Amino acid sequence: MQQSNLLKSLTDEGIELLKNLIRTPSVSRSEDKTAELIFNYLKNHGVADVYRHLNNVWAVSKNFDEKKPTILFNSHHDTVLPAKTYTRDPFSPDVENGILYGLGSNDAGGPAINLITTFLYFYNNEQLPYNLIVAITAEEENSGDNGVQSILDKLPPIEFAVVGEPTCMEISVAEKGILVLDCLAHGKTGHAARNTGINAIYKAMDDIAWFKNYKFEKTSPWLGDVKCTVTGVNAGTLHNVIPSECSFMVDVRITEKYTHQEVLDIIRREIPNKDTEVKPRSFKLKSSHIDENHPFIQLAAKRGFKLFGSPTTSDRAVMPYASLKMGPGDSNRSHTADEYILLSEITDGIEKTVALFEEFFKVKS
Repeated sequence: MQQSNLLKSLTDEGIELLKNLIRTPSVSRSEDKTAELIFNYLKNHGVADVYRHLNNVWAVSKNFDEKKPTILFNSHHDTVLPAKTYTRDPFSPDVENGILYGLGSNDAGGPAINLITTFLYFYNNEQLPYNLIVAITAEEENSGDNGVQSILDKLPPIEFAVVGEPTCMEISVAEKGILVLDCLAHGKTGHAARNTGINAIYKAMDDIAWFKNYKFEKTSPWLGDVKCTVTGVNAGTLHNVIPSECSFMVDVRITEKYTHQEVLDIIRREIPNKDTEVKPRSFKLKSSHIDENHPFIQLAAKRGFKLFGSPTTSDRAVMPYASLKMGPGDSNRSHTADEYILLSEITDGIEKTVALFEEFFKVKS
């Protein structure tokens, strides 16, 4: 079979797999059926080494050589719950005028098919200077512990990872991490009609204003500034009682210029009320990046791929190695009602991804 025919065949089969994935509900933590579909799809395409742990599926290239570096292709097959404003069946993969509708079609079905197809295209190639692993994993949408994080120690050393998300085939070289803070401002109970007590709400207002206006010293060339957003406030039970506590929640988006601990230390040191408790929920979702001078990034830029810094997080956040994010589809469609992806975006994305890696490997399949 000629290579153009091989790629077309794999692309058509990949689109059929995507339709089957859309038909099969796979909300985070309930992805067992789609994991089975992906596992069987890889096996049916002659992949010898296919593995499954929980609802995570991964496969290793045919001619794996531990002396060669390894590239990880990773995307996810879980989805969010369908929005209440859907006007069509979210589990019906309808195609109209070249548009494929359905929950998970764009985020991240299209990007997942892109990486699965690229992996299969190179699977039998004995000339590759790299090993390839494709991992289509679970619980990305809720940052669950049973997603890609649960299989990282089962994989060989990885040189860099390509994470499949809808980016209009632009390449994210950097991505912000997340730090969620639970804060508690302390006051003293008193009667609202008398000049007694210390109002914890007013103290929290000073702290909240500080979060709104504070500017961290270091700025990332790709991600800009660390961004703090107060996203919830709670205090008081009775109209005539000055509250002694006011809790508030802060969403902090961190760049590669800071660690989570460094940001936390700065906040605790600089916040106006030193008795305000500032507690992090987790340091799990770290900022991620790949050096823009990396040979793959240099080649992609040379071939016209746009590079950008992403404000949103992905499974890159839990990976301990360099990574980039790319894939067909548009992030603006993610989690929206009547989610869709263009069939032309899928075919064009696969062609571009295969061509880019062919040049990077300097081989032809």
